[in-house]
Amino acid sequence: MCGITGVFAPGRDAARLAFFALYALQHRGQESAGIAAADGGTIRSHKEMGLLGAIFDEDILSDLSGYVAIGHTRYSTTGSSIVVNAQPLLERTELGDFAFAHNGNLTNTDELRESLAPTTVMQATSDSEVMAKLIVESKGTMLQRIESVLAQARGAYSTVLCTQDELYAFRDPWGVRPLCLGKLGDGGFVVASESCALGTIGAQYVREIERGEIVRISSDGLESYQTPVEDAQPALCTFEYIYFARPDSQLNDRSVYMARYAMGRQLAKEHPVDADVVMAVPDSAVAGGIGYAAESGLPYIEGLIKNRYIGRTFISPDQNMRARGVHLKFNPLVENLRDRRVIVVDDSIVRGTTTPRIVALLREAGALEVHLRITSPPIKHPCYLGVDMATYAELIAANFTVEEIRAKTGADSLGYLSLAGLISSVGRDRSEMCLGCFVGEYPNVPAAHQTHASIA
Repeated sequence: MCGITGVFAPGRDAARLAFFALYALQHRGQESAGIAAADGGTIRSHKEMGLLGAIFDEDILSDLSGYVAIGHTRYSTTGSSIVVNAQPLLERTELGDFAFAHNGNLTNTDELRESLAPTTVMQATSDSEVMAKLIVESKGTMLQRIESVLAQARGAYSTVLCTQDELYAFRDPWGVRPLCLGKLGDGGFVVASESCALGTIGAQYVREIERGEIVRISSDGLESYQTPVEDAQPALCTFEYIYFARPDSQLNDRSVYMARYAMGRQLAKEHPVDADVVMAVPDSAVAGGIGYAAESGLPYIEGLIKNRYIGRTFISPDQNMRARGVHLKFNPLVENLRDRRVIVVDDSIVRGTTTPRIVALLREAGALEVHLRITSPPIKHPCYLGVDMATYAELIAANFTVEEIRAKTGADSLGYLSLAGLISSVGRDRSEMCLGCFVGEYPNVPAAHQTHASIA
């Protein structure tokens, strides 16, 4: 997952712009955050574990002076959640220093690590550091070094890199993870994982960075270089539309909100049920819930209020509170639920641990019936391309039928959106998306990598 941004803004405080762009991308990673900035001569960096707002203050941002900056907010897949794996990473070459930040997951990390010089010193344990070291050990200009990495790396990588006076952004040949380009009114440029980050800092959305494309931004302006992608099928992660991306973002000219709304409408067509009201599990399923209500003609209600300050906390609740886990995150609106047959729209069921607690919570609040409707097909396979999607043993849909899952959740009925319904709602051709977690077929993931073990 992860959120990345890059800013090139002569005459402006790039680190501050990067900070606010990252704030809009905080949903993509909550484990660590960092910003590196350059002023034409020196690169300064700061990164820590935790949320963005708890890491940066005025003093720290003031020290990150410069007109070029990159930022990263981390969700770990390959490489454990420790500060040494926080990004941006800083590296040194004969060309000068550079900072590096990456969203995605490589599938040939071991092979790439073995290709590094025996004397290479690795400080982190992430695939991102392997990519950065490849750039260090390649030859030629920075552009040529990046081209070399694109020719070798397999898997998912949307990446930003800054030197002392330039900004680079590049994307894998499959386009698995999103990356877009925006323009500031005074001639600067911004790249970000999602378009929602652009408006936050007053940038205008220009376009998606293409798969296999390298963008170089310098005092000479913006230059684009396209590397070969003939052997790589387009494979944007479908879960970006279902869950990851903010609803106010757009991916490949498709509104994420409208895609989720369409999923809800299609779900109502595929799995109608006699009920009184429709609600959604906040926040990512809200658009789907509204779509379901619109199609079914039933009223949409708020059934759960989310505590927006819980997130991923470093303070573990005691055992009594842990047993009531879902109560920490949601409070039911009893007045909307009591004595009603309720349709509950959610975006997915992965391990199946939270859903039974939500069903029980709604019944405690007085719901007569609880009908689960899911705006994605059953998740039957792990992800190897940047999402910690559990192992086969942990994935409930890989081990149980829909009826067995219904019984385990305690719901009165359960309906999943069909794969065809999902594809039509997203508005993209099936050949243009990664559907690996649903069908078990992945873009350019070696068969040996597709085991029943989770990614690191």
